[in-house]
Formats: sequence, C-alpha cells, structure tokens
Amino acid sequence: MFSIGEISRRTGVKVATIRYYEGMGLIVPQARTEGNQRRYDRAGLKRLGFIRHARDLGLPLETIRELAALEDRDPAAHDEIHAIAHDHLKGIRDRIKRLRRLEAELQRIADACDAREGAPCRILHAFGDHDQCGGAH
Repeated sequence: MFSIGEISRRTGVKVATIRYYEGMGLIVPQARTEGNQRRYDRAGLKRLGFIRHARDLGLPLETIRELAALEDRDPAAHDEIHAIAHDHLKGIRDRIKRLRRLEAELQRIADACDAREGAPCRILHAFGDHDQCGGAH
C-alpha cells in the first residue's frame, strides 16, 4: 500500500491533483489508515500513471474517465477504445494544421518588416490588417 505522497512522487502528479482526481472518481484509495490517511494499492498507482500519461497526450478528463470506465467494465472493448484514440488523433491533426497556417501567417508578417530605423513597423500594421490573411483571425 502506498500513501498519497508516495504515489505522487512515483508518478509526478501533485497531491492536490490526486485529490481532485479522487473527487472526480478517476482514482479511489483502496483503504484509509486509522488517522484517515489515504492508501493506494498497485492498481491505484497504475491508474494514476495511466491518467498522467493520458493528460500528457492531451486527452481531456472526460475522455480519460470514459477510457477508465471501459477498462473497468470491459478491458477488451477494443472498438470503443480505438474510436476514442482515433477521434483524439484527428483532433490533434486538425490542431496541427491550424498551427501550421498560423505559423505561415506569422512568418509572412515577420518577413514584411524591413526593420528600418524610424520607419513605421510593418508587423504592427500587418497584425491590424486581418484582410491580408483572408479575414481569418
């Protein structure tokens, strides 16, 4: 059995965050001591590691809750688990496309500046002129 401090150290998840996850029902202490301190078993440690990795991958807590429920209910629910992973991957790819467009626009704006002393800054003008990028914000 592990204390909340121990699983915090092992996973790198802050104690306050572990308590938050517990309040959401994502992780449940296996037992409590006579002094009412939380104790977690290896399954709790593993679950917290799963949550931490899923958060690092950008999964929202509701999706993590759904995956955890699937694992608890039916660890072999491959179709549902794969659908969730593919939906998240699609979202990341869409975000990357938007970021690449943003990168190109910022590069265009930065390249517009000739940085002549005393000349008006073209970057500030370009930021204010959203029509140059097709009206997108």
